[in-house]
Amino acid sequence: MTETNDGEPERNISPEQFMNIADKFINVANRTNQRVPAVDLHMAFLYAATRYSAHVCKNVLEVQDQEEFVSEMTKSFQEMLRNHLADPSV
Repeated sequence: MTETNDGEPERNISPEQFMNIADKFINVANRTNQRVPAVDLHMAFLYAATRYSAHVCKNVLEVQDQEEFVSEMTKSFQEMLRNHLADPSV
């Protein structure tokens, strides 16, 4: 996985497109949360994200060192989670 100088993963889409895509997933979660408890929903989303990440790792990026990929994804998740927990608007 390629990173930019600030440690963020390199993206092929604009920041606006990235946020628009993320917002679509959040909107699905918010709608689904009307009938599924948040504690169950967030685990389903985590499962889906990890399943898709495994697909990208193996079939798109064809990563040889899967443990390094797992480590990078874990660090990314921790950083994103910490940033969102620090956000007073969440």
